[in-house]
Amino acid sequence: MWSGPRNISTAMMRAWENRGDCTVSDEPLYAAYLAATGLDHPGREEVIAAGETDWRRVATALTGPIPDAQPLWYQKHMSHHLLPAMAHDWIHDLRNVLLIRDPTEVVSSYLKSRATLTPEDIGLLQQGRLFDEIFERSGSAPPIIDSGDFLRAPEAHLRMLCAWLGIEFSERMLHWPAGPRDSDGIWAPHWYDAVWKSTGFEPWQARDVHLDGEAARVADACRPVYERLHEQRLRP
Repeated sequence: MWSGPRNISTAMMRAWENRGDCTVSDEPLYAAYLAATGLDHPGREEVIAAGETDWRRVATALTGPIPDAQPLWYQKHMSHHLLPAMAHDWIHDLRNVLLIRDPTEVVSSYLKSRATLTPEDIGLLQQGRLFDEIFERSGSAPPIIDSGDFLRAPEAHLRMLCAWLGIEFSERMLHWPAGPRDSDGIWAPHWYDAVWKSTGFEPWQARDVHLDGEAARVADACRPVYERLHEQRLRP
């Protein structure tokens, strides 16, 4: 699942982990991304120390045997972690799905944790390129889930996604116990407060968000890609 930040990606990871037949990996390229870019994220040094900074080793592990001998493996990826120097061949050994969100909402939420951002920080530009690459390589478009649509009908979206994967839907994907998980990345205390309190997907609610200055320019730079991907989204 290729998402941008400040989406429902961690709640989605909870849903898959709660099935009972699925192991999960939380942003396995994060340490490599921070080490290569030098960006100052919350908990930066801890993330690098706890993770693997060689993206090649990460890619090898992600296309190897499924941990814990489970039949399913949910990999929660941030699309902006795919840096230009990283090869993409390994990605095509996975079943890929894109998780998108309106860039105005992403930027507004993102700025609560970091003071500045660029269009490359929120992942939509990378999602657009990845969509094109997967389509060109496979001849078929990867499924796209818009988080706003999803929160209006989570069960319908999950049933459609499970059908595309050829696996059974589980009611356990809709609710989970509150609290942290051993599978959460070491950065969880900086970002996962709402998810730790959750027991399911939050109901969709309209958000009246207004941006100005550089924040508005970042959202505007990403909007054409978002709108193109949004047209291709799953519609249960």
